[in-house]
Amino acid sequence: MFQLTRSVTWQSLLKLREETANDRIRDYFVRDPERFNKMSLRVGGLFLDYSKHQISDQVLDRLLELAHHSALVQRRAQMFSGDIINVTEDRPVLHTALRNLGDTPVIVDGKDVMPEIHSTREQIKRFSEAVRSGEWKGHSGERIRDVVNIGIGGSDLGPNMACRALLKHRHPELNFHFVSNVDGAHIQKVLRGLNPATTLFIVSTKTFSTQETLLNARTARRWFLEQAGEDADIGAHFVAASTNRKAAMEFGIREENVFEFWAWVGGRYSMWSSIGLPIALAIGFDGFIEMLQGAWEMDQHFLQAPLEQNMPVLMALIGIWYINFVGAETQAIVPYDQALHQLPAFLQQLDMESNGKSVDIFGRPVDYKTGPIVWGQTGSNGQHAFFQLLHQGTRYVPIDFIASLKPEPGVEDHHFALLTNMLAQANAFMEGSQQGGDLDPYSCPGNRPSSVLLLDELTPRNLGALIALYEHKVFVQGVIWNINSFDQWGVQLGKRIAGEISERIDERTQDFDASTQGLLSLVREHFPASEKSSASTAKKKGSKASR
Repeated sequence: MFQLTRSVTWQSLLKLREETANDRIRDYFVRDPERFNKMSLRVGGLFLDYSKHQISDQVLDRLLELAHHSALVQRRAQMFSGDIINVTEDRPVLHTALRNLGDTPVIVDGKDVMPEIHSTREQIKRFSEAVRSGEWKGHSGERIRDVVNIGIGGSDLGPNMACRALLKHRHPELNFHFVSNVDGAHIQKVLRGLNPATTLFIVSTKTFSTQETLLNARTARRWFLEQAGEDADIGAHFVAASTNRKAAMEFGIREENVFEFWAWVGGRYSMWSSIGLPIALAIGFDGFIEMLQGAWEMDQHFLQAPLEQNMPVLMALIGIWYINFVGAETQAIVPYDQALHQLPAFLQQLDMESNGKSVDIFGRPVDYKTGPIVWGQTGSNGQHAFFQLLHQGTRYVPIDFIASLKPEPGVEDHHFALLTNMLAQANAFMEGSQQGGDLDPYSCPGNRPSSVLLLDELTPRNLGALIALYEHKVFVQGVIWNINSFDQWGVQLGKRIAGEISERIDERTQDFDASTQGLLSLVREHFPASEKSSASTAKKKGSKASR
C-alpha cells in the first residue's frame, strides 16, 4: 500500500528542507539573475511571479516530481470527463462542465449533461435580460430596482464576491443585496428601506431545505405580503436557484422561474451554475458568459500545460512545500484592490471546506498536514493591521498578493500608490531590515515568502480565470494529499446537531453534555413556548440541509 510520507520523493524533500532551512531568498536572485524570468508565468490576462519563495531549483524539481508521481494526471482527466471522483458521495465533480462553452459532450451516467446546461443558460439569459431591460414587472407594474439574494455558503460567497468585484460593470438602475446570516438583524437591515413593489428575491438553495436560507426566505416573504398586501403576486418577486422544483413551487415561486442545477455541482463551486444568477443580473448575461470564458481558458491551461509551466500546479506545489515541509499553518490572501475585498472570504471557504480533511479517500487517517488556515483582507488596510505580525511575529505566513494593473480613470495616482505599496511590501517581506546590524532586536528578519498575482484589468473574464486558478490549485493539493476535496462532513455534522437541539428544545434531556444542557436552559428562559415551537418547526424542515 502506497504511503505518501514514505515515498522517495517525500523523503528527499524532507532532506532538502534541512539543507535549505537557512537559505535567504534574496541570495537565490544573486546566484541566478534570471530567476524572475524563470519563475514567472502568464496565462491570458493573469501574470504570476512566484520567484520570492524560499524554494531552490532542487526543491522545485522534487515538488514537480511529487506531482508527476501522484494520481494528478489521471484524476484531472476523470474530473473533466465526468467520472465519479467524489467517492464518499458517489458523484462526479463537474463545475468545469458549467463553463464548457463548446459542443464537447460530457457524459454522466450515460447521458450528455451539456444540453441541460445550455438550456439553463438560455433561461438565465431570458430572465436576466427581461429584468435588466425593465420588461420584467413587479405586481404593481413597476420595474425591479433592488435584487436580494438569499443563500449561505457557496450560494452566497461566490455571487456576492463577484458582484462586488465587478461593481463598475453593474447595471446602473439595479441595486444588489446579499442575505446569508440567520441572525435576524441581517435581513432586517437589508429589508429596511426597500420597496416591495420593486424588489426581486432570489432564493438560492440546492435542495430548498437549507435551514438558514429558508428562515430568511420566509421572513422576506412575510415582509413582502405585509408591505404589499396579501393579494400581491409572490411569483412576480421571488425566483429560485434549486434542484428541488416542487418545494420552490410550494413556496410560491412559478415553475418557469426555478433555475435548475444538479447534484454534481458542489456549493463552493456553484457560482458557474444558476447560483450565478445575481451575477448575470448585475453585469449582464454577456458579462456572465465572459466570466465562464475566462474560467474555461484557465481550465484549458490546467488540462494542457506541462506541469512545469502549469499555473495551478505550481501554486499548489508551493503551498505543499510550506504546509508539509516548512511547517506553515496559514496562508494569507491580500488583494490590493478594494473591489476584491470579498475574495479572501470566498477563497477561505473554497480551500478550507475542500481540503480541511484528516482522512484519505479510503477513510484512513493521514499522517501529514492538509489544508491551511486561509485568511486575509485588502492590502493597504492590512499594512496598518496584521502586517506587523507578518514582518516581525513568530508565525511563518506565505502571502498571495493580488492586484489589477489598469487604474480607474481619474484616480491614477491612487492606483499607482496602491501598486507601489504592494511591491514595497513584497520586497520588504523578502529583504527585511538590518538597520542596526544583525543583532538589532527591532529589525525585521525578512526571508518571508510571497507570490504576486497581477490581473491586466479586473474584468469578468480575468475574474473567471482567477477563480478557476484557485479552484484547480485546491484540487491539485487534494489529489497529492489523496483526500476528497469535494465532500464536507464537518459542515453536515453541525447542521444535524442543530436540528436535534431545535427539535428537542422543550425536553429536559440528558442526551447532551452538561454544558449544552446548561446553555439550553438559558435559551429556554428567553423564548416563549410558541416561539420555540415555530423555530423548531422551521429547523425540522431544514435539518437535512445541503447547499
